[in-house]
Amino acid sequence: MTRIVGVHGVGNYRPDQTVGQAADTLSEVWGDRLARTLATVGEPLDRSDVRVAYYADLLRHPGRQGRTGGFDELGAFEQQLVQEWLETLPLPGGVSAGRLTAPLRQAVAWIAETRGLGRRATEWFVSVFFREVAAYLGDADGAARAAARDRVASAIADTGSRIVIAHSLGSVVAYEALWERPDLRVDLLITLGSPLALPHAVFPRLQPPPRNDRGRRPPNVGRWVNLADPGDLVAIPPGGVERRFDGVDLQESSATAIHAFDFHLVANYLSLPGLGYLLRSDRS
Repeated sequence: MTRIVGVHGVGNYRPDQTVGQAADTLSEVWGDRLARTLATVGEPLDRSDVRVAYYADLLRHPGRQGRTGGFDELGAFEQQLVQEWLETLPLPGGVSAGRLTAPLRQAVAWIAETRGLGRRATEWFVSVFFREVAAYLGDADGAARAAARDRVASAIADTGSRIVIAHSLGSVVAYEALWERPDLRVDLLITLGSPLALPHAVFPRLQPPPRNDRGRRPPNVGRWVNLADPGDLVAIPPGGVERRFDGVDLQESSATAIHAFDFHLVANYLSLPGLGYLLRSDRS
């Protein structure tokens, strides 16, 4: 019996696999990592107890599958989202966050340098992240957005799981899916490295729209805990999810550091001891 539904983040498109195969592969990866984490806190978990809802194929644009990423390939809306993200960061004087490719590259290079990250790797991550965010958020009533939510909702409904762990962009998909399907019941929602509170780029584009500049825990969710590395470039502002959304638990473990460029990798979030203790307490 599946106990946990996972919702993956960006960078998980698997062109050589079917939707089912990709879901199986990710489920094995998440299941293995979570089993190890829970073992450290004395809680058994079989790898088959985890099922990941796969939706990355829905966010691909025809003709772009073979591209490797980079600012030169970003469309107008994608560049707009990068600019809106940069405007939330404390860029120094002389570093522009303009929409043209050169200013974007200059700003990201400064971020990489100040945080000790590789410039090319940082640019690649930012490009991939906002390309997929744009594909999901670009149309409030878009077919891809609706289909991604449906994949997540179906995974929860079909498995009967009462625990959902959503990473990165997956936290946005899961949040909207749970609001859209009030018939689903989730005891524990854990969001990891979530951009839900990202001003301008994500927060105001959520469905349902924030009311009075506030988001809320979906009413069919018993408990919502957000974990974010303080160095995660897109889980900003720090503590933003707890401050901008009503009904989110503030956990001491949410301030745990992962370090270096590993800040947004789901494997590292899934390995956090705090996550293991959360799951153990919820299942006890």
